[in-house]
Amino acid sequence: MTTRCLVVGGGGREHAIAKALAACDVMLFGAMSKRNPGIAALCERVFILKETDVGKVVDAAKACGATLVVVGPEAPLEAGLADAFDDLGITCIGPGRLAARLETDKAFCRAMMERHGIAGCPRYRAFDDAEEAAAFIREHDGDLVVKPFGLTGGKGVRVMGEQVDSEGAIDYARQLDGQVVLEERLIGEEFTLQAFSDGVNIAPMPLVQDHKRAYEGDTGPNTGGMGSYSLETHRLPFVTDADYRAARGIMQDAVKALSEEGYPFRGILYGQFMNTRSGPMVVEFNARFGDPEAMNVLPLLASDFLELCCHIGSGTLSETDARFEKKATVCKYVVPEGYPDRPRAGGQITLGEVGDAAVYYANAEERDGRMYTLTSRTLAFVGIGETLAEAESIAESAASGVRGPVYHRRDIGTAALLERRVAHMKAIR
Repeated sequence: MTTRCLVVGGGGREHAIAKALAACDVMLFGAMSKRNPGIAALCERVFILKETDVGKVVDAAKACGATLVVVGPEAPLEAGLADAFDDLGITCIGPGRLAARLETDKAFCRAMMERHGIAGCPRYRAFDDAEEAAAFIREHDGDLVVKPFGLTGGKGVRVMGEQVDSEGAIDYARQLDGQVVLEERLIGEEFTLQAFSDGVNIAPMPLVQDHKRAYEGDTGPNTGGMGSYSLETHRLPFVTDADYRAARGIMQDAVKALSEEGYPFRGILYGQFMNTRSGPMVVEFNARFGDPEAMNVLPLLASDFLELCCHIGSGTLSETDARFEKKATVCKYVVPEGYPDRPRAGGQITLGEVGDAAVYYANAEERDGRMYTLTSRTLAFVGIGETLAEAESIAESAASGVRGPVYHRRDIGTAALLERRVAHMKAIR
């Protein structure tokens, strides 16, 4: 019998989720705050609603007879959406509110890692008083990272020595009313390991490296992510086998710790790691697919995504359930001029020849057959190839063909940028 599935969220990540599900035996429905043209084209029906309005999302699921719900963004998880579906006996791919604190409450995350002796936890202090935080910053010898307790959309962290000085860090802590976690600044190369989790077992996905900075050469302000790449080996050249085992172990230990505390994590666990001189350290955990990283891994999924979701829901997941093609991917986001600080909304754009690239709609509006930018990332193009060079060429050709008031990072996925990453890691070690 065909499964009726509701996908919650309307960004590029959710378009990738919807595409992966559309290849299975499902009848697809969508719930999102703004109509995503790409997702809508795959769905029987789309519900326009506030994604954190648990009651309305539940009503939408009931209206379409959904027996499976896949939650894309983190905010509905913080609102308790997965808990509501669990109460109704509807399988939800996304952790409950208490387990999602691994992402939504940075102070909880660090304290949990400390309680359970989980490796990779940087030195940190949590504060709820601005003046106490300010005093710590003044007295601390070395650079710190200032993180709000709650969600930041990938843009709320301030790094001393890179974005702010000590006084800037203090000003930022005061803006947040002192609700901050102060951590040691980690030096190294970041990488992402995502894994399916049924609350006990994990099934890892290929490693990905994201690019947060807005402009080429890793300059400019932080963004939600300008693009990412993965290699045909499913590893990265600056991550050793020992590093990979350590990162996997940290992910498994986090799932075990949450289960022991009574909050089983069922869904997608995202580990953002900084590979340092002494091995991988946890920058953050997320309780869902990354955006753009979902667009790297899901097109490579050789397993049936619906079956994976069923294994997650029933607690029968094994590592062999998640199989991926041995190919490289490059994702490049096209974003509005002025993004992220002053994005130009309402600009008309046209796509050129896409070729073999996969297209994912993110924050774009379709009116009278024309496409317009909104205030966040607009479109993502993913190239898939036997090699990184082939994948990059496909993605770059498609992204370069977009006309209108937008820009993208041309250097993502290039050999030159990867070589710099490898050289940087070698110098650190």
